[in-house]
Amino acid sequence: MDQRAIEIRTHDSIDAIDPADWDACACPEGSLRPDDPFTTHRFLAALERSGSVGPGTGWQPLYLTAHDEAGMIGAAPMYAKSHSQGEYVFDHSWAHAYERAGGRYYPKLQVAVPFTPATGRRFLVKPGAEAEATAALVQGGVQVAADNEISSLNVTFCTEAEAIAGKAMGLIHRTHSQYHWFNDDFTDFDAFLETLSSRKRKAIRKDRRTAQEFGGEIVALTGDALKPEHWDAFWVFYQDTGMRKWGSPYLTRAFFDDVQATMRDDVLLVFAMRGGHPVAGALNFIGRDVLYGRYWGCTEHHPSLHFELCYYQAIDYAIAHGLGRVEAGAQGDHKLARGYRPVTTHSLHWIGDPGFRRAVAEFCEQEARAVDEDIEILTSMGPFKRG
Repeated sequence: MDQRAIEIRTHDSIDAIDPADWDACACPEGSLRPDDPFTTHRFLAALERSGSVGPGTGWQPLYLTAHDEAGMIGAAPMYAKSHSQGEYVFDHSWAHAYERAGGRYYPKLQVAVPFTPATGRRFLVKPGAEAEATAALVQGGVQVAADNEISSLNVTFCTEAEAIAGKAMGLIHRTHSQYHWFNDDFTDFDAFLETLSSRKRKAIRKDRRTAQEFGGEIVALTGDALKPEHWDAFWVFYQDTGMRKWGSPYLTRAFFDDVQATMRDDVLLVFAMRGGHPVAGALNFIGRDVLYGRYWGCTEHHPSLHFELCYYQAIDYAIAHGLGRVEAGAQGDHKLARGYRPVTTHSLHWIGDPGFRRAVAEFCEQEARAVDEDIEILTSMGPFKRG
């Protein structure tokens, strides 16, 4: 059978791509809630319109699209990066080693959702064109890097299927780990607790009682219940956390205004209210089967309130709405004791320099063994009943 001719194009703004064409690849679910809210046209456009990515941020959009004779069949959120911030897959040691050897690591190409360590498809292809369009997008990204003498192409938080396909195409496969909570058709939070050891059940119940003693009420808001004043409050929380964790927040204030206008149905905002005012909050994005925990912050510190807003309220929501999983973001060993399980996450890498490519491949092989061992050990230490 003759293979169709596929053309690869690059775009320096998401506005250059028709939203319907992009979303036909990113979320072919159509009128249903998208599997992944982060690769929708509206989310990526909010990042651009708000100035969270673009000139001066180190994230310069360079979206890839794949086209055949019938139109657009694939896309990838690609960026030219002048640093390694906001990625959550750390390659600073690679950059330092390459530059010490006389190379130029930056700029590099990043296929990713900025500031979002959530697993999802990175090569967005229309149903029926998966193999051809994915291969064309991978080859197109590599070609852009090679033609412009860019050091590397990095695909972060891709799916396991994409990792397998990318490795077969010659990319380096790297693994990492995160903590996710899984819904085993629980009827309520107590049903989940029954899967834990007695000691862990008691610890979580104590966490929740302690959190509820902060002197107010906890509310969960989504859709039209969200108002601009809620984002005013959350912006204060986000700035505080961003300053402490990253030195400065990645997202601008305008991003949250855009989310209110275009994505409020995709958002769950959990607030601790005291005296009618939010004193702490956690921001989640809602996928079709996954709740994605993203940011947390507070103006008052109360024992266990972080665990309640970020982890237990997320579990409550997932159970109530029949979601299969909660992804609680990067890092955080304290999630293990709260019923979140260690899982493998994936990335892919193309390195232009042959010698450096061999060194990185060897490093990733050794790292993968360590990741597997860590997950095995952490799983055995989990809070669940034995047997």
